[in-house]
Amino acid sequence: MGKKKVPDLYRAPFPLYSVKVDPDTGLVIIAGGGGASKTGIKNAVHFLDLQLVGEYQHSASLLHSHDTDTRATMNMAVGKGVIAAGQDGTCCLMQFKQCTQKEGKDANKDGKSKQQGNARLRAGKGDKCGQDGVTPSGNVSDMKDETIHISVTALAEVQSDLNPQDPLQKVVRFSPDQSLLLTGGTDGHIRVWEFPSLKKKFDFKAHEGEIEDLDISPGNKHLVTVGRDFACSVWSGNQLSMSLKWHETMSQIDEKTYRYLACRFGKVEDQKDALRLYTVQIPHKRDRKHPPCYLTKWDGRSLLPMLTAPCGTEVISSLAVSDSGTFLGLGTVTGSVAIYIAFSLQRLYYVHESHGIVVTDLAFLPHSMRGKNIKGSNETALLSVAVDSRCQLHRVARRRYFPVWLVLFFCGLLVVGVVLLLQNLFPGFI
Repeated sequence: MGKKKVPDLYRAPFPLYSVKVDPDTGLVIIAGGGGASKTGIKNAVHFLDLQLVGEYQHSASLLHSHDTDTRATMNMAVGKGVIAAGQDGTCCLMQFKQCTQKEGKDANKDGKSKQQGNARLRAGKGDKCGQDGVTPSGNVSDMKDETIHISVTALAEVQSDLNPQDPLQKVVRFSPDQSLLLTGGTDGHIRVWEFPSLKKKFDFKAHEGEIEDLDISPGNKHLVTVGRDFACSVWSGNQLSMSLKWHETMSQIDEKTYRYLACRFGKVEDQKDALRLYTVQIPHKRDRKHPPCYLTKWDGRSLLPMLTAPCGTEVISSLAVSDSGTFLGLGTVTGSVAIYIAFSLQRLYYVHESHGIVVTDLAFLPHSMRGKNIKGSNETALLSVAVDSRCQLHRVARRRYFPVWLVLFFCGLLVVGVVLLLQNLFPGFI
């Protein structure tokens, strides 16, 4: 597929590292920043209102900007009105609420939304950033009607990484039932807290070196972790159950030439009790030949490999699975974005260097938000963010199918037509 241009859905005045969609409110939440460096680049979390325009197009407008002071949010998890944000070596929990103007005024009177008020003032400064090359959608003057407000309240912080040199949380997840909060960082430890009490449940060394990714299955039965030590491990509580070996089905690949990058559990469409695990493997070292990266699909119950397929020579940087389990999203370090069919691991959509720089996070739009079909006539839609401050929406239009009865009807007409033609050309044929 040739290179095509994907228009920006939104552009922030800072580098973007994470994007999430809250299915309860329909908010698109993006976060990032310039960190503690004194470059003038702010650190913030932006709350966007996503609207469907026509059948296929979308627009986004800024509802609220929450300043995170000197710490950039590098990763986050969202669920039930709570954001768990990875900032340096801590996990900061914030509660957000979408309220009407009347509720906002009442909150300001009793002083409960002081932090929101401060964030709104800081967002006002962002208007100047808009004059410095940020698209109009990032300007405060271009916000939605002020009858809608987002209030943000700090809940708590937990130390999620204890690396003595440079503590950094690399990944955070809520369990599917939101009873657990899980983090991994550069010290190789997995830390698990009960939520919302934040009572620490587990703290164990899972990998030698950094944690790259983690995910937990429905029912909290399997915890899967990925590290830079070539391992993808499955845990029951804090006990190692097994290590996944994707390369055993591919004898031509040496164990140490690839390492795991990401892992995600996903549903199986039309199969209620079925579960899949998807992993991404990237070359440990790059050479002139540019070896391919690989996607592997595993049975989510037995954790046995089902299918492995190459997914291009660009190094993968991020992975996402749609809520239905039908599609996989991949981002690359060169800024390309692709969508794959989960069943066959075949590529359905691809834009070369859509961002032009590393894609830091991906998120599919849910099947429905607030009871409305936000995807429109698209079969799926994938949000991508990158260090270039851009948030893009990649759409796959719904494919048109002919009903089986209509195909059979035309086949019947064709047979009758052929028979009549032969009868006309060769009288007495029948």
